[in-house]
Amino acid sequence: MSLKASELILNADQSVYHLNLHPEDLAPTVILVGDPDRVPRVSRYFDHIELKKSKREFFTHTGTLNGLRISVVSTGIGTDNIDIVLNELDALVNIDFQQREVRSTVKALNLIRLGTSGALQADIPTDALVLSDLAIGFDGLLHFYESEKIQVADVQFAFLEYSDWSVFKAIPYVVQANPELCDHLHSEDMIRGFTATQPGFYAPQGRSLRLKPEPPNLSQILSAFRHRNLRITNMEMETAGIFGLARLMGHKAASVNCILANRITGTFSPDPAAAVDHMIQTTLRNLTTKA
Repeated sequence: MSLKASELILNADQSVYHLNLHPEDLAPTVILVGDPDRVPRVSRYFDHIELKKSKREFFTHTGTLNGLRISVVSTGIGTDNIDIVLNELDALVNIDFQQREVRSTVKALNLIRLGTSGALQADIPTDALVLSDLAIGFDGLLHFYESEKIQVADVQFAFLEYSDWSVFKAIPYVVQANPELCDHLHSEDMIRGFTATQPGFYAPQGRSLRLKPEPPNLSQILSAFRHRNLRITNMEMETAGIFGLARLMGHKAASVNCILANRITGTFSPDPAAAVDHMIQTTLRNLTTKA
């Protein structure tokens, strides 16, 4: 069935609407960063950069490192932007733009988020790297898709029962990263984690400036949750959306977060730029040099 022009929106040059990319522009391995300024901070380590494109907050550099073709794409902040980016990345590899039809064979991308985050456990220091095995999304995005089959129901229901979660908030969903990709990226200087994804930076992450958050002790609620051998390690704004949509679409997803703040101890990284650069170099090394 042909996709309508209002559903699959293409630019005049037949590039995908927001990302401004053609299928040949995208590498099979995609690094996702929130900040457009972080794109060149990643691509400067490439052996060769073949392409630079941008539109709005979506910047893309494609190149090679140690023989591996990689694209680095900025998503902007939040799972609302993740919805745009993941759908358009998937369209680039799994929809025929000429025929406007879904391809019969699904092509899987490797999607790796490199982000910054706040720790929710006192024993996780600033500047640490957290590699997420699971994510719990408080943003509601996945509930707009048929997604029950990929949600980790026992963890979801355990959290709902533990927290007495308000019926006026989106029901949290729990989703898994791709285990093989996580194992490939893992090194001894990384902490395996369970990441909370929130729909905002202030009250949704328990911060208070002039307005009071509800609940007022969200960080403590998340920090104290235990189920099986799981504890929520950190909090940010993208990972759960990436894991959920990637799993629904048949892509492989992982997320590495650099801990800039510890929300329990109240500490902050003394050198955030150096910490982020360490995350980038470590992930690129593990991605491109491990067998």
